[in-house]
Amino acid sequence: MTTGGPDHQGSLPGLSAQEAAALARRHGLDQVGVRPPLGRYCADLWRHRNFIWTMAQAGFISRHQNNYLGLVWSVLNPLLLGAAYFLIFGLLLGTRGQVDNFVAFLTAGLFTFIFISAGFNYASRALVDNTGLVRALRFPRAILPIAVMITELIATIPAFVMLLILAMATGEEPSLKWLLFPVSLLITGLVTLGIGLIAARIVHAARDVSNLVPLLTRMLRYISGIFFPIADFASGWIGAVLMYQPIAVCLTMVRESLLGEFPLNPTTWLVSLGWGLVLTAIGFVFFWRAEASYGRG
Repeated sequence: MTTGGPDHQGSLPGLSAQEAAALARRHGLDQVGVRPPLGRYCADLWRHRNFIWTMAQAGFISRHQNNYLGLVWSVLNPLLLGAAYFLIFGLLLGTRGQVDNFVAFLTAGLFTFIFISAGFNYASRALVDNTGLVRALRFPRAILPIAVMITELIATIPAFVMLLILAMATGEEPSLKWLLFPVSLLITGLVTLGIGLIAARIVHAARDVSNLVPLLTRMLRYISGIFFPIADFASGWIGAVLMYQPIAVCLTMVRESLLGEFPLNPTTWLVSLGWGLVLTAIGFVFFWRAEASYGRG
């Protein structure tokens, strides 16, 4: 009995590998464990958009179903954190600098950072925490970190509504530039998604890296200007780096959309949008390149 040569390995009986591949293509079949072309991958993501939305909703519901107060914690937790940070940084340490409305300044930065940090932390483990799903079903794996980002945006909406109320309660008057507030959140979401996609692939490849994510999050919390205006405490190239790193510039963008003492600065918005587009593009391609490896091992 003879065996087929290399061209016949893995093909159907009587067909060469090339003929079997052509037959599979005619019937819409793809080889398992192979990274699809980028264009087809994007089209497949769009085809699964309802699945993404369903996963985002399910993630939000499961997070609050065991709490008696449910959605109330989405507002209560940020408010309690804001009160604690106002006591520590605003009153005891005096980090308010030249900011008049420090309550709105602090809560705008804090609530936005909560959205970013939660998206970063949960997206970094999106593949690891869903290994069973990844191994059982075939779908674009980028769905998982994308769904996480949407989940966090939904979860933070009550806090952002409370932010608008706090802004008005502390003396801010609604104006036309408040219409840019949702835009600033969408741009911040792009930044969060890009970082999350990068982190998801790295953590999948090296699980121990997930232990460093909370440490990195804490470091970003203290260098991104949540509790103080960076311009009042840092100058020169160090101040510029701190002000225009992706997290800090997003916080500034949100504040400019709401606070009267922070006029709209085109540089802030262009840099934020640039970070959002670049990080999302790099993160998406970086994540896609390892698509065939997810769920193995």
